[in-house]
Amino acid sequence: MPDLDLSDWQYDLGGVLIGAGTQVNVIETAGLGRPPVRDNDVDMPSMDGQWAGPDYWAGRQVQFDAAIKIPGDPDACHNMIASMQAATDAAAVRLVGGQGLTLRIKRPGRPVKRLTGRVRKLDPEYKDVIHGYVPIDLEYLAHDPTFYADTQTTTELPLGWLTGGGFAAPVAAPIYVQDGTVAADRPGWVTNNGDADTWPVIRITGPVADVTITHVATGRSLALPTLNLAAGRWIELDTRPGYRTVTWDNGGNATYLSPASRIDLFSLPPGTSEMRWTGFDNTNSARLRLTWRDAYIAL
Repeated sequence: MPDLDLSDWQYDLGGVLIGAGTQVNVIETAGLGRPPVRDNDVDMPSMDGQWAGPDYWAGRQVQFDAAIKIPGDPDACHNMIASMQAATDAAAVRLVGGQGLTLRIKRPGRPVKRLTGRVRKLDPEYKDVIHGYVPIDLEYLAHDPTFYADTQTTTELPLGWLTGGGFAAPVAAPIYVQDGTVAADRPGWVTNNGDADTWPVIRITGPVADVTITHVATGRSLALPTLNLAAGRWIELDTRPGYRTVTWDNGGNATYLSPASRIDLFSLPPGTSEMRWTGFDNTNSARLRLTWRDAYIAL
C-alpha cells in the first residue's frame, strides 16, 4: 500500500491519517525533541561528585493529546477508534520481535520524516461520545529514536571497480586524466543527506564468492569468506537497529560473517563516503545494492 500524502500538521499512524483537517484533532504532541538518556554516571568513591560514563539514547516516547470531533455522529467516532485499533494491533507487528509500526510526521517547511515503533497506549474517553467528541490519550514508543527520511535511497555497485584508477594497454595519445577527488563523478559513493548516522540494508546478488564490503573512511569491513553465491541468488545484510540479520533470499539465516565483522558498527555517517567491495566472479555480473534512509537528529 502506498504511503498517504501528508499536509502540514498531519500524522500517518500505520495508515490512519490524523491531525489537521481530519476527524482526529491533535491538540499537542510531546517527545519529539531530545530523546531520553540512559546514563552510566557513577558516584566517585570517598569524594564529591560523579564520574561521567557514556550516555546512550533510550527509546523515544511520543505522546499525543488528541480528540475525535465528529459532531452528532457517535457511530462515526466508534468507527474511527476501531480503525486506529486495527492499525495498531496488527499481529504482524505485535507478535513479531523487531517489527514496528511506522509513524510519519509532517511539519511546516520540513520534509516528511518517520519513526518505527509500537503503540503503547490508545485510551479513548467515551463520556461525551453521544455529542461526537472523544478525547484520546495516545502513546507511541520508537525503539530507535532517530528520525528517518520518508523515501529510501538505493545505489548499486558492480564488482571490480578500482577507485585508484589506471590505464588498460594499449594506450593511445592524447591521454586525458580526470581528477578523482570529485565524489559525484565516481561510482561507489553513497550520500547520507541527514545529520545522523544511518544504517544500510546490503544485498549481494551472485554469482560471487569470498565477499568483503568496506566503508573506506572508517575502514570498517563486513567479510564473508566462505560465501559462494550461485547466479541469481542473493543474501541480505540488514544493519538497522532492531534487525541486524544476515538472511537468504528464501528467508533463512545466512551465517557467513567472519567473527571480526561488526554489523552493529557498519553505519553510513552524514555526508558522502566511499564503499568498496571485493569478491570472485568471472562473469562480472555480481552486484552489491545498498538501500538506506537519510537520518536526522531532529524534525
